[in-house]
Amino acid sequence: MSLEALVFDAYGTLYDPHSVAKRCEQLWPGKGERISQLWRTKQLEYSWLRSLMRRYLPFSAVTRDALGYACDAAGASLSAKEEQTLLEEYRRLAPYPDVLPALGAMRDYRKAILSNGSPDMLLPLVESSGLAAHFDAVLSVDELKFFKPAPEVYRLAVERFGVEAKAIGFVSSNGWDAAGAKSFGFKVFWINRTGAPVDALGFPPDHVIRSLGDLPGVLARET
Repeated sequence: MSLEALVFDAYGTLYDPHSVAKRCEQLWPGKGERISQLWRTKQLEYSWLRSLMRRYLPFSAVTRDALGYACDAAGASLSAKEEQTLLEEYRRLAPYPDVLPALGAMRDYRKAILSNGSPDMLLPLVESSGLAAHFDAVLSVDELKFFKPAPEVYRLAVERFGVEAKAIGFVSSNGWDAAGAKSFGFKVFWINRTGAPVDALGFPPDHVIRSLGDLPGVLARET
């Protein structure tokens, strides 16, 4: 079946979550990179654990709690002002350099963002980055009150576009997200920037690419 729509993860796929590392380094010299890495790791862990515990909080709150943990673990004191500064940075994350050219090359597809991000942080990010005009929809797990990779989350895209799952191409740089989308029934394009192995979950992606800039060429060969 030909693809009728493309759905993109946001954090790590369109936007670089470690673009906050520079601000972290400014606040805590010598600790910025570690704090950024811990922050992202705990952000993901907390979202999965909250889904399993059925204790949902919006991703903005999960992100705040993960930042607190990262600073504690790195021995960095976090003031209320610094916390607010860094949370605002998450609303202005930098898109990867290849994002805009790639989206322009895929203008013939209907497109959506499907993200764990809550609307209070996701919508300002999409607007401030200038990507809003490239998407037909911005979908958030906040509508369901649990996080990816739950299959119900991926169903939001099916309902939005009104097509079968196999007619949707799903694009993510997160291996766990790619596996969840493949398990649901999407055609999956995994952006593997670091050359990592495929997660051993039994649902490998249909295509492995090194950057979003590779996707238009792969799609052209598929049609």
